[in-house]
Amino acid sequence: MTTVPVNGFDFDVDISGPQDGEVVVLLHGFPQDRTCWRPLTERLNAAGYRTVAPDQRGYSPGARPKAVAEYRLGPLTSDVTGLLDALDIDRAHVVGHDWGGAVAWALASDAPARVRSLTVLSTPHPAAMQRAMIRSTQGLKSWYMGLFQVPHLAETLLAPSRPMWRAVMRGLPADSVARYTANVAEPGALTAMLNWYRAMPRDVVKPSLPMHRIEVPTLYIWGRRDPALGEAGALATADYVTGPYEFVILPDAGHWLPEQAVDDVSAALLDHLATYGASAAEA
Repeated sequence: MTTVPVNGFDFDVDISGPQDGEVVVLLHGFPQDRTCWRPLTERLNAAGYRTVAPDQRGYSPGARPKAVAEYRLGPLTSDVTGLLDALDIDRAHVVGHDWGGAVAWALASDAPARVRSLTVLSTPHPAAMQRAMIRSTQGLKSWYMGLFQVPHLAETLLAPSRPMWRAVMRGLPADSVARYTANVAEPGALTAMLNWYRAMPRDVVKPSLPMHRIEVPTLYIWGRRDPALGEAGALATADYVTGPYEFVILPDAGHWLPEQAVDDVSAALLDHLATYGASAAEA
């Protein structure tokens, strides 16, 4: 693990793979951390890619501002571009899951010159998500998002000893459950993680970043058994990508794709990276 200073904070980052390999940045979701990517980064490194997986804002102990506004998409995206700058990386393939997927969509929209290709697991394009919330059962699936925005109550219900925390962890490997449970037990950690949800209404009412259609080559992978993110948003995502686009449905996968579906994810991702990597662009 390496500590990288960005935007006045210290981020914990896993960096591995050949130094001359094309860079793949991997952005985790809630309530995971950078370690969720390790089964995948092993395969990426073996294929010659250099991987950069940070604990994002609120998850790195040295990057937990108290103000909810500090967790809007603008600052979260700035952390990623700042990390690229700190590591002297001009362009990278970007992979995101869950909330990390939302950041990845925003980064590809706001700074496409920094994104060689985009891969998002589970999370639909933000505009597709908003559309699905209105026109489908997605609003019912997303009931927990409102709950997570309630100060103190959410922290109480998500305490590691509570049934809701065990429900959130359902389907994850035991070692991941132990690691994430230890993370949320750190003072202030759970509140910082929940601040991503608490900042969300501000971005809906007055976006901190304009959300454009995506021009970079995009791979979107969705598990049909995802209990949190439904089919309507997944299907609508194609309407918000103008660049090359591939949509992969995993019929037997749920939400935790980095841990549960590493074989399928790595196969699709490696093909995507080879198709839109630097060597392919130069050919």
